[in-house]
Parts: sequence; structure tokens; C-alpha cells
Amino acid sequence: MNDLPEGPFDSDDSEDAEVRPGPLWRHAVWVVAVTAAGVALGWVGALFRIGPEEFGLPPAAPGALWPYLLAWGAIGLALAAVLRVVAAKVPVYEPETAAIGVVMIGTRLSLGWRPEPLEVAGLAAAGLLLVAVWCAVALRGAAVVRRTEEVSRARGTA
Repeated sequence: MNDLPEGPFDSDDSEDAEVRPGPLWRHAVWVVAVTAAGVALGWVGALFRIGPEEFGLPPAAPGALWPYLLAWGAIGLALAAVLRVVAAKVPVYEPETAAIGVVMIGTRLSLGWRPEPLEVAGLAAAGLLLVAVWCAVALRGAAVVRRTEEVSRARGTA
């Protein structure tokens, strides 16, 4: 009576969210690869410019870039690890997209702006908040599915 209607969104073939269990080394490789991709894309984005410099701001501010690349590498490792831990337990919708996107945007902003360490920490906190919300949605969805399965099992055995 309270069953959800079936539709094209219920197909198992098009499901992008999946549980990603496996050995620890595979999770570690995934975290490092996703972080490296995000930092590299952010760096490449900082090197790209549309038109000559006299028509706008240069894409990257002058100064040392290695501290920012290392900082976003460390931040990216933490963010990707959080996503991977949750994805190993419950289905998470495209965790690699979330991790790469946050790290890429943070790296690009840092290389173009060269913020102070406190500002980088603020960007990292915003990225962590985004990843936490991403994981909370996945955990909430898994809890709803688990509760629904328990109710249907209880009705089926009663």
C-alpha cells in the first residue's frame, strides 16, 4: 500500500552509487589518485588564461606555488579518505567527482589568489563541510533503505 512507484530511476544498471569494499591498499591508491588528479587539474587550470594579461587578471598570482600544492595535496588526502571510508560502507554517489572537484577548485583558487594560511584553512573547512554533507546524504539514504527493508521483512514474516 505504501510502496514506492517503480520507474526508470529504479533500474540497477544506471545506478552510480555503489558500495566500494576492498583491501586497504586499493582504498589508499584511490585516495592518492583522486587527490593527485584534483591537484593536477587545479594547477593546469591556474596556468590557463583566456586572452592576454592586459585584458584582465593573470590566472596565477606571483609567488611560490609549492606550499599551496602541498597544502592541497594534504587537504585532498583527508577529504578523499573521508569519502572513501563512507563509500566502503554505504553507496555514495560519485565520490571521486566530489573529491576531485573540491581539491581542484581549492588548488585553483589558492594558486590564483595566494591566500594566507588562515584563509587556506577556511577553504579547507568549506571543502570538508561539502564532503561531510555529501557523506551525510549517503548515510541518510542508506539508513532509509535499511529501515524500509526491515519494515518489509517484518511485514512479510508476520
